[in-house]
Amino acid sequence: MSAGEHVPGIDPHTPSVARMYDFYLGGKDHFPADRQAAEKIVRLVPEITHIARANRDFLIRVVRVLVAAGIRQFVDIGTGLPTQQNVHEVALGAAADCRIAYVDNDPIVLTHARALLADNTRTIVVDADLRDPETITGHPEIRAHLDFDRPVAVLLFAILHFVPSDLEAAAIVARLRSAVAGGSYLAMSHSYAGDLSTETIRAGQAVYRSSSTGSIVPRGVDAVRSFFDGLDLLDPGVVPVDCWRPEWEEEHEPDFGRPGLLGAVARFPSAG
Repeated sequence: MSAGEHVPGIDPHTPSVARMYDFYLGGKDHFPADRQAAEKIVRLVPEITHIARANRDFLIRVVRVLVAAGIRQFVDIGTGLPTQQNVHEVALGAAADCRIAYVDNDPIVLTHARALLADNTRTIVVDADLRDPETITGHPEIRAHLDFDRPVAVLLFAILHFVPSDLEAAAIVARLRSAVAGGSYLAMSHSYAGDLSTETIRAGQAVYRSSSTGSIVPRGVDAVRSFFDGLDLLDPGVVPVDCWRPEWEEEHEPDFGRPGLLGAVARFPSAG
């Protein structure tokens, strides 16, 4: 299936952040409007293709760490178009009893993911919106697939920065946190401007305003850390995603001057 096929509810003339991200990763599931918007971002932030790939590698390492910690349930919110080493592939490759719920509201994402996972009973794909967390945590299919009385990993990879209001973003995370049991985990990656000029940031935001999502807001280390207040942050804390437990052995100091994505993972205290 290609992005060029007709999918109900799709406007091929409006860029989609999921399809733009697919372009950054070298995929083929995008329309000319997505490519044109993504190419504008590449000109503004040439590192963006590296940033997208680093985020994918971060996701893989996080899922492996969480499975090793005993987590067997995952909710991946804003999953995006399927690519190599998705959450279910990594998790099920490490432990066959894992269960995964993918959440998105992009019609092409939903169509592709459902086609890919039609025969996978360990994984479901649901249509819900991050901006209304109760439609996720209370979704009947998710509730039937996962046991919220047991630990769940809530994954927010490269999605929360599309919520422009700091208050709304904090409220969304708080509502998601309130729905899961002690011993659960929250994992996140979030855009970070580094030393990008105000002019470049505004130009990038203008590109994303033309997309179906309509906005993007980079946040700093302190703002991202605040989403984890009261939780037990795993080492090394809030760092650029390529510095979160990297697979290379040599020392690699985080460079907070570079634009990119910040990543962090935290554990919810156990009840009692």
